[in-house]
Amino acid sequence: MSNDGVNKGRRRLLIGATSAVGAVGAVGAAVPFVASWNPSAKAKSAGAPVKVDVSKLEPGQQTIVKWRGKPVWIVRRGDEALANLEKITDTLADPNSEVPQQPAYVPGTAARALKRDDIVVLVGICTHLGCSPTYRPEIAPEDLGAEWVGGFYCPCHGSRFDLSGRVIQGSPAPSNLVIPPHSYEGQDVIIVGVDQEVA
Repeated sequence: MSNDGVNKGRRRLLIGATSAVGAVGAVGAAVPFVASWNPSAKAKSAGAPVKVDVSKLEPGQQTIVKWRGKPVWIVRRGDEALANLEKITDTLADPNSEVPQQPAYVPGTAARALKRDDIVVLVGICTHLGCSPTYRPEIAPEDLGAEWVGGFYCPCHGSRFDLSGRVIQGSPAPSNLVIPPHSYEGQDVIIVGVDQEVA
């Protein structure tokens, strides 16, 4: 065998090995680069939008997500709960949401809801001193009284909110619960942190 045959074989081997190492290196470099496109945990806590699929949420159920380090409650209300919102207007401090605790595109109706009256999106922090109220959907429990038709109760200082997050008169909380910026993708996906006007 001539030297040319040996050199060509070596050359092919070296080219093949170099190509393989180069391909592995390119993939190795691409993986972290592509992964960097996903928002980091720090970016998410700083306010990156959060998508929530509510298609499996049953009436009366609540789901909680974190946005900007705060709990955001998403509650699906049944027909009875929606009807009760209209019945308790006289007991509320701000029934029409005149104090701006929600984006301008969320109507100040009893439902305080965007697109679907059965779904309410609220920041789960009491407007009194920042405690997190508990979800109390039951009607007339012993500890909350016969007039209770479901809502949120803050155990820290006794503030009460209805199922739309509207503050009940006599509560220490000065205003309704905050509604964060949010929008819908179709009927069942809520994007917390993206304004409806922008979506």
